Amino acid sequence: MNSANRAQDSHSLRRRLLVSVMAAILIGALFQGISAYRSALAQADTLFDYHLQQMANSLRGGPALPGLRLDNAAGDSEGYVIQIWSADGTHVFQSSHVVLPPRAVLGFADVTQNGTRYRVYSVQTALQTIQIAQNMDDRLSRARALAARAVLPMALVAPLLMLVLWWIINRSLAPLERTRQQVAARAADDLTALPEDGLPDEVRPLVQEINLLFGRLHGSFDAQRAFVANAAHELRSPLTALKLQAQSLARTTDPQAQQQAVTRLNQGVDRAIALMQQLLVLARQESAHPAQHAKQDIDLAALAAQVVRELQPQAQAADITVEQLAGATARVEGEADSLAILLRNLLENAIKYTPREGRVTVQIDMRAGQTVLSVADSGPGIPAEQREHMFERFVRGQAQQAGGSGLGLSIARAIAMRHRAELTLDRSEKLGGLLAQVVFPAAPAR
Repeated sequence: MNSANRAQDSHSLRRRLLVSVMAAILIGALFQGISAYRSALAQADTLFDYHLQQMANSLRGGPALPGLRLDNAAGDSEGYVIQIWSADGTHVFQSSHVVLPPRAVLGFADVTQNGTRYRVYSVQTALQTIQIAQNMDDRLSRARALAARAVLPMALVAPLLMLVLWWIINRSLAPLERTRQQVAARAADDLTALPEDGLPDEVRPLVQEINLLFGRLHGSFDAQRAFVANAAHELRSPLTALKLQAQSLARTTDPQAQQQAVTRLNQGVDRAIALMQQLLVLARQESAHPAQHAKQDIDLAALAAQVVRELQPQAQAADITVEQLAGATARVEGEADSLAILLRNLLENAIKYTPREGRVTVQIDMRAGQTVLSVADSGPGIPAEQREHMFERFVRGQAQQAGGSGLGLSIARAIAMRHRAELTLDRSEKLGGLLAQVVFPAAPAR
């Protein structure tokens, strides 16, 4: 449980945003603090130098009196040392017990005296030489204090800024949490659309896609419920017929009647088995993903010839001519067994609804780089407004005497979709009946 919680935390958008923003604020505040601290130190150093200059200039206005002592505010108590020499080199004034060496270099200089560093400013007039020195330790301490005061507001603002941003991030992510709670509170069969009111622009597309998914799932569930209901209805009839035939067989004593009952019973069993097989094939084809089947390089013309040969006995029994017309040599990628089922269902459907002495043709053409498999017949065809309806499950043509499960075209379309092909129904210009066409996508360039 702990490891699962840690994994969830590591993928938490809120956690990553908070960590990233807080880290950015800390790094920015640290950088700005260091920059401000160094700038304040430099400004303090310049200010102290200016102070030394002003103190020296204030003393160069006239001769210093021997034995004069300055006020402690400018004396050694604040780290300042003042020395004055007369024009002849006589030491006429000293503000502290610290004795600085006379400097010939005028202006600013750094001096070390008795292990202590001083910042010295020297100025010379016609009557005297003045030296103003400041203890560097005291100077640095005061500069650091000034710099710290300059950085202090930033140190106080950074936590406040982090708190404000934490509140903003939590408030911004609240719609996601609200949407999560709405989904979590739903029943398993509740596929109504999620509300989109009050959602930010970044979240609304996600909710819209979820609602579209709910819509697709709702349609799929409705289709599955209809499939189960139709399958139950379709199975009820042959099973009821089998029960009646079994009862009739049990009551009759006539050998000939018994034989007829057994024959009808076997035919009913065969129809029930065929229906179950069709249902299983449809379920497998609709549940499989296009990428799940093993892709094979298939000679479509050879596959069509094989299926035509297999259905010749059925066609001859119905006095129908089935032939494969000359066409292009085409190869497609897919699953050979599934494509054989697709073509077999199209041909069986054509044979089933074509009258005696009719004709069914199979042809393969190439159009704009696409492979087209066509199955045409001389039957009655299907009105244009009903063609799309024929792909629905358990829907049969008007010739009910033809029998069948009504699943052949549904299975064929499911297989075509798995192969990213398109199955359409049209009118055959040559034979006058139905034209079923499977258009395969163009092969990718190599």
